[in-house]
Amino acid sequence: MFRILKITGDSMSPEFVDGDFVVIATIPVFLRRLKAGDVIVFRHAGYGTLIKKVERVAEGGDLIVAGTQADSLDSRRLGPISPDKVRGKVIWRIHK
Repeated sequence: MFRILKITGDSMSPEFVDGDFVVIATIPVFLRRLKAGDVIVFRHAGYGTLIKKVERVAEGGDLIVAGTQADSLDSRRLGPISPDKVRGKVIWRIHK
């Protein structure tokens, strides 16, 4: 349904900073309708759990993601993100 996660790192600052908390919706209906601009939490085999903004939805439904910092991990290094790797969509943030 919903989960609360703590942000670590600064790849999404200033919108989300180290120590903030986010509430994510894990309800499938939210996850089927992802679009550019949505902020998602997903699992990556090499990097663990990440939070990124959806830049666009590619053909086939894969997600192209990016952080807000120039040196943050994004789809250029991660590759496209399969929707089945998405753990949730950020619906609320709690600043530290």
